[in-house]
Amino acid sequence: MCGIVGALAQRNVNEILLEGLRRLEYRGYDSAGVCLLDSDGQLQLRKSEGKVADLEARLAASPASGRLGIAHTRWATHGAPSDRNSHPHVSGDFALVHNGIIENHQSLREELKARGYQFISDTDTEVVVHLIHSLADEGHDLLSAVTAATERLDGAYALGVISAREPNNLVCARSGSPLVIGVGIEENFIASDPMALRQVTDRFIFLEEGDVAEVTAAGIAVRDRNGEEVSRPVHKLDGGHDAADKGRYRHYMQKEIFEQPAVVAATMAGRIGNETVLPEALGARANEILPEVKQVQIVACGTSYHAGLVARYWLEDWAGIPCSVEVASEIRYRKTAVRPGTLFVTISQSGETADTLAALRQAKELGYLASMTICNVPNSSLVRESELSLMTEAGPEIGVASTKAFTTQLVALQLFCIALAKVNGLPKDREAELVRSLHQLPELMEAFTGLDKTVQDTSEAFAEKHHALFLGRGVEYPIALEGALKLKEISYIHAEAYPAGELKHGPLALVDADMPVVVVAPNDELLEKLKSNLQEVRARGGELFVFASPKAGFTSEPGITVVEVPDAPESLHPILYTVPLQLLSYHVALLKGTDVDQPRNLAKSVTVE
Repeated sequence: MCGIVGALAQRNVNEILLEGLRRLEYRGYDSAGVCLLDSDGQLQLRKSEGKVADLEARLAASPASGRLGIAHTRWATHGAPSDRNSHPHVSGDFALVHNGIIENHQSLREELKARGYQFISDTDTEVVVHLIHSLADEGHDLLSAVTAATERLDGAYALGVISAREPNNLVCARSGSPLVIGVGIEENFIASDPMALRQVTDRFIFLEEGDVAEVTAAGIAVRDRNGEEVSRPVHKLDGGHDAADKGRYRHYMQKEIFEQPAVVAATMAGRIGNETVLPEALGARANEILPEVKQVQIVACGTSYHAGLVARYWLEDWAGIPCSVEVASEIRYRKTAVRPGTLFVTISQSGETADTLAALRQAKELGYLASMTICNVPNSSLVRESELSLMTEAGPEIGVASTKAFTTQLVALQLFCIALAKVNGLPKDREAELVRSLHQLPELMEAFTGLDKTVQDTSEAFAEKHHALFLGRGVEYPIALEGALKLKEISYIHAEAYPAGELKHGPLALVDADMPVVVVAPNDELLEKLKSNLQEVRARGGELFVFASPKAGFTSEPGITVVEVPDAPESLHPILYTVPLQLLSYHVALLKGTDVDQPRNLAKSVTVE
């Protein structure tokens, strides 16, 4: 969601800040701003509703420079998108950027108004910069003012603060929202995501919960929530600086769809043998924890939730273990009965999803056996706070609509399910069969992405539609849910998904010639029942678009368009059948002329409730 960049150097940092903001555009935002301390000791503030390009235009019309600065992309939570609500926020000679939500902002606002402070925005953030200013006027230096202010804040925050009173210092703090320090040579940086700083450094300090840090050009001092100075390790991140480039592709989403053969291979690398899964890939304690697991509770949001729904079928089929799957924003607000031996599993691309992270922290108080996360960001909060973790190796995913993150989540979940099934008596020949199928996955994924032209032709039938229905049975029902989500996210077509057997219980009333029905139809034991459901659609004049195996026995005819997909092992169907649905949503969005990579009202990394 919101993005933070800050820099302190021996050179003008304006372009460093702007490039950092550009690299964070994938998160989704509605405004951008920058504040630089110039050579005369004056804060130069430039803010703009809209894109980073609008901010650049404002800077071109009214240039600013400085060796110290902070910048921000905002996704509105308190107050509508506008110039005045954009970050940074200023109070006298202090400027601040903030990610997260301050829950007690209203009471603090009233207190500060009584002291004479005037508010020009509707944000919770402006409260914090005024609070810091008031503490500084009472005699605090910048570091102690920020520290004292954080002690009065309820909620989640990542803060970057500068002041004209201390032109050589940048102070930052985090609680419930991620923040990293980029380590340079006689220059240092802060950001909400390492990607924002990969053009200037590959060395990062990941701040822990409650940390406050003082950053200068010469060094970095970190204090924990108890005020004790601590040493946080410096991590050197691998990967090129152009990981976020589109290359030859038109959109990030398109690129990420076609990267899937490579990233699913990377997710399996070193984790499977010829015929077995290596449980150690889940973490050092996997062999200790897995034999004790009697039940699994999966918690996630959005696309990751759909991945969890697929995993439930695998766990109960292969491991014979009960599995519940819940949306993180729901489970954390109800009383939960925890059975002995329950493993708490979170799934998140970023590892910083606010609701999922809060659910994990709540779970630690409720008596779960242990926690495990499936995640794409190795140093994220979910990974650091879980006993077990399995990285998805998808690499940076820029498009808001998740593609390669989802399929790599499914691969990682399948590895986990097989590993858990092994300790619950999965026959060796069945494990070998499942693993041999996984070895085929990258090549099969290439074949499924090869359907691009066929799916593009099919997408033309959706160009003028406003609604769509997705159907699947069994383990393909969550894939239908994911297909519907992708279509609505980036083409803005209202789309719903149902188990095909539920048609006659309500959705059939919606079916007519203007309601295209997309069907996931692999050749499995539910195929004949699915065909009966589709006859119900045709009898009501519905137009069917069936993604089916050549062995499924479907043929195109008036009212039925069949997209033949390559035959594949049944255990891989959910992973593979996702691909043509991704391609469908992509091509429909192109025809609709929507913003594929940054759909309206959405953000990539949801770090607030």
